[in-house]
Amino acid sequence: MKTALVIGATGLVGRELVQQLLQDDRFDKVIVFVRRTTGISQPKLQEHLIDFDAPESWQHLVKGDVLFSALGTTIKQAGSQTAQYKIDYTYQYNFAKAAALNGVSTYVLISSAGVNAASRIFYSRMKGELEEAVKMLAIPHIHIIQPGLLTGDRQEFRLGEKIAEPIVAAITVLPPLRKYRPIHARTVARAMINAAFDTTGPVHTHTLEGVFKLARKR
Repeated sequence: MKTALVIGATGLVGRELVQQLLQDDRFDKVIVFVRRTTGISQPKLQEHLIDFDAPESWQHLVKGDVLFSALGTTIKQAGSQTAQYKIDYTYQYNFAKAAALNGVSTYVLISSAGVNAASRIFYSRMKGELEEAVKMLAIPHIHIIQPGLLTGDRQEFRLGEKIAEPIVAAITVLPPLRKYRPIHARTVARAMINAAFDTTGPVHTHTLEGVFKLARKR
């Protein structure tokens, strides 16, 4: 039986992930770190309401078998690139670092398709920098999930994504663009859980085809 640690539990993928973890008999405890409650009442679930800007107040609590990192936002939600970087990079890196210091053996991170730490595009560069940084941490097993456009039931409405979904779905039938085709949050969450049981190597990067394949395991 394993203890799962989750950040980003109130987001699109995070909500799916927590629900699946609570139903998975391979996990006997699911610990989430959130700014606001998930509203879920379940014996396996433990919530820590934290200040992400004060790691000294919570880093000692990051103890378990697997850290699932599903935190993320948009510039519109965050208000600026600086604020988005703090959420998407700094908060996630601080949690991964705490997990490494506390002996967590497996780390599963949601990244994005086509990221590059040297990119001129802010989002791709930020995600690429995070991937490179967490790979240097002393965590025995690291899985980086790189999905395409995420679909599912968002709590907030994103007009741009609603417009983009059918367009992306149509053009990504072409082989060169298939790695960017939409994927449901439920599928990504399933892939993340399955990745946690793959201990065959230190670092695995799962591009979109690999994410679909990973989700079909078990």
